[in-house]
Amino acid sequence: MSDACPYLRDRLRATFHHALEDELSDPPRLILASGSPRRRDVLRQLGLEFEVRVPAIDESREPAEGPAAAAERLARTKAAESIEPGALTLGFDTLVAHRGEILGKPTGSADAIKMVNRLAADEHIVYTGIALADPERMTSAVETTLVRFRALGAGECEAYVATGEPLDKAGAYGIQGLGASLVESIAGDFFNVMGFPMQRFLELLGRHGWKYAFGVLTPRAETRIEEV
Repeated sequence: MSDACPYLRDRLRATFHHALEDELSDPPRLILASGSPRRRDVLRQLGLEFEVRVPAIDESREPAEGPAAAAERLARTKAAESIEPGALTLGFDTLVAHRGEILGKPTGSADAIKMVNRLAADEHIVYTGIALADPERMTSAVETTLVRFRALGAGECEAYVATGEPLDKAGAYGIQGLGASLVESIAGDFFNVMGFPMQRFLELLGRHGWKYAFGVLTPRAETRIEEV
């Protein structure tokens, strides 16, 4: 019997360690702290399961705050409002800047027409802040994409706004929808213009010890880095 005890002890120890490793390697719950249908679509396209939390925060910009700083701050604030145990929380904020002025979501149809007219035959920059948080840390980044609109004919702005598509979008257009026809060219991450900077998302996952493996999140071998 004494000879069997070390064997049983080793078996129990190995079973415990395997169970612990399995528990630690289980993918975390993913929380999307955003009501954006576009961001939900991107996560579904990636094959990832997620839950939605829509934080109620003040999205006003601070005095003299630039678009990059504002987008990152607001993304971090949204993520912080939705942190839950055992979960990774994603926060975003997207802003459009044209000739140094930040364009948010239009206040109505007339405002949307002004925005689209303003962007026609010119370049603008899309800034998206992204933050990833767990109960221990938060990391964040900002992505920028340069977008150029084509020249628009008489009545095109009004016709586009009449579809209703641009009324809930920064800069008053959606590149993933009917607004794609307004765009002449882009330089940078296409998904960033949709409000979901793909490469930054993958980068932040790595900082939290995870990597995207085509439909699932798996642990990275590397040690997680400090909060950024």
